[in-house]
Amino acid sequence: MPTAITNDIRISVETSYQNSRLHHGSGNHMFAYRITIQNKGDYTIKLLRRHWYITDVNIEKTEVEGEGVIGVQPVLEPGESHQYVSGCALQSEFGKMHGTYLMERQIDGKRFEVIIPEFQLVAPFRLN
Repeated sequence: MPTAITNDIRISVETSYQNSRLHHGSGNHMFAYRITIQNKGDYTIKLLRRHWYITDVNIEKTEVEGEGVIGVQPVLEPGESHQYVSGCALQSEFGKMHGTYLMERQIDGKRFEVIIPEFQLVAPFRLN
């Protein structure tokens, strides 16, 4: 499981191939990813924004930016964690993602980026 720790914030990623969601005829392959964000620090933090870099072997890298994650901007006290599941459609059976979260320390408004570690998106039938 890819994991990164930046400024006492631990990000872990699990992925799965959603073969039941393959769009027949479109060539899209659906992948799900579960992100766990853990506040290992001493301060309450808020996730403000996300910035993703998505690479599909059939096309160039794309970027996705926006507020929060799946419609929320979670606030994490020291020791707390937040988990969410999202997805990505690729043209091919192979790809990868990585990025950053913009966080804000609630005590003083200091903003900082947290690394989302790179993770692979691979259809299991391509592993043989």
